[in-house]
Amino acid sequence: MDFNFNEEQTLIQRQVAQFIQRDYEWEKRQTLVTSDLGFSAENWKTFAELGWLGISLSENSGGFGGSALESMIIMEEFGKGLVVEPFLETVILCSGLIDSCGNEEQKADLLGPVISGEMHLALGFTEPQSRFNLADVTTEAKKKNGDYLVNGFKSVVMNGPNANKLIISARTSGKQNDKEGISLFIIDSNLDGVSLRNYPTVDGRRASEVTLENVIVPSNSLLSEEGNGFQHLEDAIDTATLAICAEAVGAMEVLYKTTVEYTKIRKQFGQAIGKFQVLQHRMVDMFMEYEQSKSLLYMATIKNVEGSKDAKKAISGLKYQVGKAAKFIGQQSVQLHGGMGVTEELSVGHFFKRLTTIITIFGNTDYHLKRYSQL
Repeated sequence: MDFNFNEEQTLIQRQVAQFIQRDYEWEKRQTLVTSDLGFSAENWKTFAELGWLGISLSENSGGFGGSALESMIIMEEFGKGLVVEPFLETVILCSGLIDSCGNEEQKADLLGPVISGEMHLALGFTEPQSRFNLADVTTEAKKKNGDYLVNGFKSVVMNGPNANKLIISARTSGKQNDKEGISLFIIDSNLDGVSLRNYPTVDGRRASEVTLENVIVPSNSLLSEEGNGFQHLEDAIDTATLAICAEAVGAMEVLYKTTVEYTKIRKQFGQAIGKFQVLQHRMVDMFMEYEQSKSLLYMATIKNVEGSKDAKKAISGLKYQVGKAAKFIGQQSVQLHGGMGVTEELSVGHFFKRLTTIITIFGNTDYHLKRYSQL
């Protein structure tokens, strides 16, 4: 496998890295997290101007025809800066889903405004009882007078507070855990019967609990065919899993490098603690976990782009490794920094919070180890 980026991909990587270094200083990031919006509208406009919001969408949809590889490059750099703008939620999860299974009218109405930075999207696919099972859906959509009547509840809808449109998985037929009978609907967040309880997450993001009570959804809001939404949803989650693993790899790189530098200046017993062999062993282990995660990330991404038959297996293997490595690197970084490692002022604790959240999003290590063995 060729792991080298081409000229365009290298340019994207440098462009994002320069943005993080120039416009995403730690103090600015912390100010954004505590703001009402939770991120910078100006940064989002910049993302649109630089073409990042359409980079992974097909040319037919107005995008630049990129793939999961370009998304991986952007997300890895975002991980290094703990970027809080909802690129994952709006662009990779929802826009990618619409691009893959939406009709021409839906693509024209939604993807154009997303690419220009004028629209935010959110995907509601989890319910309190579903854990990580995408097929466990109790939200119902029943046909009524040519439209659909939707009732149900979705938990932890990432970017829900800022979303203009919600994509909701609902059961149109079958039993609670059947893969068949799940449909996807594009629902305006301002429709009658849609209520959101918004809250900040532990890692500085925004999410919502969405309640749907007798929401009348037009039939042209159905994504793909009725009852065939599960496979599209699973594919979208797999692509998003790759992206969030790339973010984790970027965050882990910053954590282990920051920790190594700290041990060179922190003195104990008259010398830098980085000279103690037992701590050197720990940092070598951190480096190895990071390198293994990065290698698996590249392999899984290439398999996904090439449409390999074992791409899903590779993604679950990657998510397991990233979950294991993120926990180890995060814990070691905090411990080697001592008490200051968990203070609000130092970035180390915030990186650990984000990594801890990533471990759970789209399935934890236990879930993906089981999925890997089944695949």
